[in-house]
Amino acid sequence: MKSVIDLKLGERGIIHDFEDDALPLKLLELGCLQGGWVEMVQIAPLKDPIYINLNGSHISIRRSLAQKIPISIAQAQTPNE
Repeated sequence: MKSVIDLKLGERGIIHDFEDDALPLKLLELGCLQGGWVEMVQIAPLKDPIYINLNGSHISIRRSLAQKIPISIAQAQTPNE
């Protein structure tokens, strides 16, 4: 299964079910729940951290954490949409 780090810039994914203790509470409060969407906004020059749009909240997370968020890629989006 793919994870958030597999997204390309501007691509969106739908979050799948994951272990309850896999993510920090702050991400769960921001809506990182099954059925939510995530979009890759920017990747740092050294590939870590990544900047994502999580259900309308723009956040920066480490690749190691993003790898724990399983997704299915929904559709390609252009960055200025």
